Amino acid sequence: MRNTVKITTTVLAAGALTLGLTACGSDKDSASSASDYSGPLVVAASPTPHAEILDYVKDNLAKKAGLDLEVKEFTDYVTPNTATEDGSVGANYFQNQPYLDDFNKKNGTHIVPVVTVHLEPLGLYSHKFKSADDLKSGATVAVPNDTVNEARALKLLAANGLITLKDGVGTEATPADITKNPKNLKFKELEAAQTPRSLDDVDAAVINGNYAIEADLKPAKDALVLESAKDNPYGNFLAVKKGNEKDPRVQKLAKLLTSAEVKKFIQDKYDGSVIASF
Repeated sequence: MRNTVKITTTVLAAGALTLGLTACGSDKDSASSASDYSGPLVVAASPTPHAEILDYVKDNLAKKAGLDLEVKEFTDYVTPNTATEDGSVGANYFQNQPYLDDFNKKNGTHIVPVVTVHLEPLGLYSHKFKSADDLKSGATVAVPNDTVNEARALKLLAANGLITLKDGVGTEATPADITKNPKNLKFKELEAAQTPRSLDDVDAAVINGNYAIEADLKPAKDALVLESAKDNPYGNFLAVKKGNEKDPRVQKLAKLLTSAEVKKFIQDKYDGSVIASF
């Protein structure tokens, strides 16, 4: 039976806004918290697939490894990092390196990766069209509105010939960087979690893998176009606040998350919609 604490974006909105206040605590308090490795390791995670993978570890592998693991589910991409920064949780598992780099830069946080576990290919989906070529002139495409995932979405469309981006555009690409748009696509920028819900209101939407799975979409089968896993920089990893990488609980979890048992669980449960990266 799952013993997971679910945390919604609405409930935690205030917590996300208080990062500036918690960051003002004394260095002594921060150091004390960082060195306290007793008790359960609390990990913040997106519900699918991250919390599901952690629950598998908790229910099947953790006890034998001597790890007391607690999973907290978050439905947004902000609070897991702010909670890790202020010590409310000991680690998080939901993000990729470009997103983390952007988040740390903009928020003054000090989150670092520990081990990469899996990739969730980003995909283009539609309730109205069966292929990307069928998109009509002037079609509206929903894309995530955070810097990294919007750029990632535009690169996906460019890789499949729907648009052309400026040469050398990086992880901060926006629709302003489009140089050719033969279908005159229009873009609707939404919070990443809202993109699956937009499918009845737009012609197509670029959706992160975890949110696609939560919406009962099967990326490997339902996506009109899907990111390639080859040389993909967007692998999702276990992360902690800098200084906590050597926490023995974190090291145990990192080893379990990259075990043969977890790889088989990912392969069997997600059927190509989530790909182990180890």
